[in-house]
Amino acid sequence: MSRSEPLTRPRRLSRPVQVGKVTVGGDAPISVQSMTNTDTRDIVATGAQIAGLAAAGADLVRISCPDVDAAKAVVHLIQGSDVPLIADIHFDHRLAMVALESGIDCLRINPGNIGSKERVAEVVRAARERRVPIRIGVNAGSLERDVLVKYGEPCADAMVESGLNHIRILEDLNYPEIKISLKASSVAMTVEAYRKLAKKVDYPLHLGITEAGGLIPGSVKSSIGLGMLLADGIGDTMRVSLSADPVEEVRVGFEILKTMGLRTRGVNIIACPTCSRQEFKVIDVVAELEKRLSHIRESVNLSIIGCIVNGPGEAKECHVGLVGGGGENLLYLDGKPVGKVADSQLINRLVGEVELAAKKIREQHKE
Repeated sequence: MSRSEPLTRPRRLSRPVQVGKVTVGGDAPISVQSMTNTDTRDIVATGAQIAGLAAAGADLVRISCPDVDAAKAVVHLIQGSDVPLIADIHFDHRLAMVALESGIDCLRINPGNIGSKERVAEVVRAARERRVPIRIGVNAGSLERDVLVKYGEPCADAMVESGLNHIRILEDLNYPEIKISLKASSVAMTVEAYRKLAKKVDYPLHLGITEAGGLIPGSVKSSIGLGMLLADGIGDTMRVSLSADPVEEVRVGFEILKTMGLRTRGVNIIACPTCSRQEFKVIDVVAELEKRLSHIRESVNLSIIGCIVNGPGEAKECHVGLVGGGGENLLYLDGKPVGKVADSQLINRLVGEVELAAKKIREQHKE
């Protein structure tokens, strides 16, 4: 495989916190999370969505707890989940207490909006007993009135001040098990806010561009914004917020990390954009391979190139490669040509070879 200079600066050093079995911050891998969009009280539907997100690779899953019944459902959802769960709590500290009693792995709250200092202290006492981290979630669209009055409108400095105010509440209670996010729908505002906060605190940072939009525009915004921060060495966990199937959030999140060279998971498909030189239906083949190979967790590089212009060069750098050849396409394994494959056999042969490559990688890791 070819090598190049690192795309990112050294990662910002943050103090680690433990979210269930997942370490966030420190030198732990940058974790990918998503959020369910089912009614949390519907344990079957929500449990199924959590399982789907976990299968897609999510390290953490957040669930909404807007009422007591939803918070009580946590006990059942935790029991059936392979990944740690985070409870999203707003305004009512009692919901945080119920979620903690139900075994939640992390809370997402803003200490300043769940009532008096006494109520915050009550939540912190319960969280401390269970060593449950608290993620402070600052959003540009819901800043405190006094902060908005001071700055006149949402801006990076306002977000940072809000975050520091919430942090101070927990620090005054001697509770350092903190993560923090500063999200806006504006990429520029979000990036500026995180850069400024990263210089002021050493808590783990949860990255995200909030309300980014649908699959394509949201993925582009998130890739640019999160990519800029990750290149700066900023970020310990992340969510790609999309108006789409939550599984897509996980997929896009991992693609961002893979592209930045920060995590490897699943099949990396290198495919040509297609032109009149293509010798087979590249778009159809790639779409089918994405579905058939979504279960693979090992990092396998697969090139699908429709003609001989760039095909051999790409195939030589991959575990499995295919070069279009007028119905008799050339197959490469570990960078070497091994034979020809007819169009009718392409999909099944490639799936089989990628699965074999993944098995080899798995066995190597066991040694």
